[in-house]
Amino acid sequence: MQNGKKPIGIFDSGYGGLTVLREIVKELPQYDYIYLGDNARAPYGTRSFETVYEYALECVEQLFSMGCELIILACNTASAKALRTIQQKDLPRIAPEKRVLGVIRPTTEIIGKYTKTKHVGVLGTTGTISSDSYPIEIKKLYPEFVIQQEACPMWVPLVENNEFESAGADFFIQKNLNSLLSKDNQIDTIILGCTHYPLLLNKIKKHVPPYITLISQGEIVAKSLADYLKRHTEIEQKCSKGSNIGFYTTDSPDNFNKAASIFFGGAVKSKHLDMNH
Repeated sequence: MQNGKKPIGIFDSGYGGLTVLREIVKELPQYDYIYLGDNARAPYGTRSFETVYEYALECVEQLFSMGCELIILACNTASAKALRTIQQKDLPRIAPEKRVLGVIRPTTEIIGKYTKTKHVGVLGTTGTISSDSYPIEIKKLYPEFVIQQEACPMWVPLVENNEFESAGADFFIQKNLNSLLSKDNQIDTIILGCTHYPLLLNKIKKHVPPYITLISQGEIVAKSLADYLKRHTEIEQKCSKGSNIGFYTTDSPDNFNKAASIFFGGAVKSKHLDMNH
């Protein structure tokens, strides 16, 4: 990249992070981006902490080797299970001047603006929910909030198999939402704690009362990144500005391109990246 400047890396276990990238590019079109989907090893949502951490670190190191100075883990499972360890243990050792950010913190920071009842629901993969990352982060900022969670193991497969408009999707979405809302009838705000879920938004809206606010992450993460770059000029100055986007997948580029265009909302041309060290 020009003058030795660097693209911003966006990493996800699969396709979901493309919904985040789409909003980031809308908000900050001037920068260069590299998107890496670890599709060969997706989904991460059901894997152990150790495995997710190991995979996420490999992908972070890969993006560093491709010139990225700043990486967004646009994956809730990786943010929940790997981000803190990477930030505290690995970065000081492998790249003290580089930065890795997640999607959970920005989402929890703004939740206070939306809820009136202070009762919040979180929907996510089994991995994100079992990590308790959302309740932990929310309680740090808003100790008085009441948080209920619901794991939705079928939602990502529905989206990945292009079934998100189907009656089958309605069945599972209604089932999980009913389960969440039956835990606490004062919930007025629900965090969609998975980057795949924006594609289910129309279905979700059908099955929640109109007074409930649904929080999608793409826009929040994009605004948070814009703010981060304003505050950290030393990082911002290293980011190259050529409005280029490179897409990489650890699986078949043909398969990736087809599905990715749905998430990204535009044509995607990816290259294969081999992660077998």
